[in-house]
Amino acid sequence: MQQSAVPELAHTHTRPIHWVATATALAGVVAFSSLLQPNPATAAQAAGPDARPAPVAATAPDPADVHFPIDCGPVKAKIQKQVSGDLDGDGRPETVVVVHCDAPMGTPPDAVYVITRAKGTGEPRVVATLLSPKTRNTVTDFTVSDGTVLATLLGYSTSDVPSCCPDVTDKAKWQWKDGAFVRSTPAGTHTV
Repeated sequence: MQQSAVPELAHTHTRPIHWVATATALAGVVAFSSLLQPNPATAAQAAGPDARPAPVAATAPDPADVHFPIDCGPVKAKIQKQVSGDLDGDGRPETVVVVHCDAPMGTPPDAVYVITRAKGTGEPRVVATLLSPKTRNTVTDFTVSDGTVLATLLGYSTSDVPSCCPDVTDKAKWQWKDGAFVRSTPAGTHTV
């Protein structure tokens, strides 16, 4: 066995001063590293010559601020139901609403309106009346699917039937064709 040329090393026996020196050195390294932090990361890229603004997600128009073409006299128009979907295939959703007068008694007839955003301002506006309140119908089972508006309409066989008790059920389907909404009866439906 070969003997070491260096006498016994000082750090082979730990003393309290060694621990204090190690802790002080470690605290210095941590403090110094906190001063050398990189700048915060950002997700935004610097605008270059080919930079384009990100597309704004199309949102369906909100019917809350729309004036509906329904005469309610002293009471207000009330939105009963609303659904949204792209009805005309332009990639922007429209909102279809069922509206009636908020009458204190009786069964007020429903109207169905299509709302879109005005070009330029983006304000919601009525662009089509699918069902007039003059038809005296009440709308149930109201949906938008694949650009088609589907509804069940409760109505009256004659003007003598009281408005409390509709006696006719009809299914209606509206689709955008050649620049207008076309109403038809869905296949497989029967009038009661």
